[in-house]
Amino acid sequence: MEHGVMSVHLPDEAATLNIGTILSENLPPKALIFLNGNLGAGKTTLVRGILRASGHQGSTKSPTYTLVEPYEVEDRKFYHFDLYRLADPEELEYIGIRDYLDESAICLVEWPDKGEGLLPEPDLTINLDYEGEARNITLVAGDCLWAKALLKLLQAEHG
Repeated sequence: MEHGVMSVHLPDEAATLNIGTILSENLPPKALIFLNGNLGAGKTTLVRGILRASGHQGSTKSPTYTLVEPYEVEDRKFYHFDLYRLADPEELEYIGIRDYLDESAICLVEWPDKGEGLLPEPDLTINLDYEGEARNITLVAGDCLWAKALLKLLQAEHG
């Protein structure tokens, strides 16, 4: 890990879900996390891993048409955004994006570039790329607290 950046090879979906589990164990009560990657890169799979590890029992679907899917797990709130179909960043004002971001919640945002100019800087940026059937994930910490969390993640991943 260098300067708050960590990359991990994910050979299969189980590995993606596992990274979600490890991330879940290191999440603070409030965070803004950007998820970048092409269609099918594993963004929603990673969110599913985070939510399952946090105790969510139901299904996890990409909120492509609703823009946001709320989850309440025990005493924690999660908001999963998918901005893929957003025509204009101003549309985020109509859904009350600031209210979501002000809450003590984990906000996971797929396609954050569609909200450019209205979304604040993230605490963590996650980039997923294809490598055949496998994926590569790169995590970029927004500050030193997140860099420490990534170090824990790296230690857990490599025992």
